Amino acid sequence: MKRYYKPLNILFACLAIATLYSCNGGAPAADETTTASQTPVTVTTIGNSALADSIELNATSSFLQKNYVSANAIGYIQKVNVQPGHYVEKGQLMFTIKTKEAQSIGNTINVLDTTFKFSGINKIRASRSGFVTQLLHQVGDYVQDSEQLAIISDRESFAFVLQLPYELRSVIANNQNMTLTLPDGEKLNGHIASLMPSVDTLSQTQGIVIKVNNTHPIPENLVAKALIIKTAKNSTPSLPRSAILSNETQDVFWVMKLINDTTAVKTPIKKGIESGGKIEILSPRFNPADRVAVTGNYGLADTAKVKIVKP
Repeated sequence: MKRYYKPLNILFACLAIATLYSCNGGAPAADETTTASQTPVTVTTIGNSALADSIELNATSSFLQKNYVSANAIGYIQKVNVQPGHYVEKGQLMFTIKTKEAQSIGNTINVLDTTFKFSGINKIRASRSGFVTQLLHQVGDYVQDSEQLAIISDRESFAFVLQLPYELRSVIANNQNMTLTLPDGEKLNGHIASLMPSVDTLSQTQGIVIKVNNTHPIPENLVAKALIIKTAKNSTPSLPRSAILSNETQDVFWVMKLINDTTAVKTPIKKGIESGGKIEILSPRFNPADRVAVTGNYGLADTAKVKIVKP
């Protein structure tokens, strides 16, 4: 009888080893499946940032006042001391005119009476400092009394004119001082000097006169960029723009908030100011320790399984 029990013992031992091996081999497979179903994400926490809602508008350089240089007698232009684009100081000699009578009779009167000292020469000087933008006559031209000879762009009237939509007129109070950026990157500090008394019929914009502190001449009709701040907050809850998700029409917004190390839930939010890659979170109120997915969050379903990775 002992010969029959020995094979049975061997058979039972083999079955036990096979069962133990199969159980141990199945455990790693389950772990691999769980890891594969988790989406790698990086996370951040709510922060307090200084945000500003702003709009960038164009401002055009302009000489608001033009001075017209006119002839003070009928005669011939004898000398022209300026050229277009030249800068002239107030009182600088610009034109010399010889009257028609002096041109006709020459020096006859002085020959007859040496005490008369008649020359018939009139000198015309600049009434204001500025740039000669137009020169309408040259030497030898015959001109009438009060005829226009040149135009001077008054240096003191130089400013940038910004066309502000009238519905934004309320922002002027908070933007009395602003920075203008020229096309070459130069920045100028400016302040609002006055408002034009009319509005453009088609665009419904109002001209805002901005005086700047420029250390060198700036040409007319140069377009600069002016940053107008609509709303500003010194410290407000915010998240990176990449943490905010939305629907196709971008009227519903949410974030993927982590409730533990492996689960992210869809949390609707109401956003406010957007500035510098940050978005203000108006609601709900997050705790400083709350974690929100920043990358890997796109397309995640509610209560998605995630795996936190380092950025």
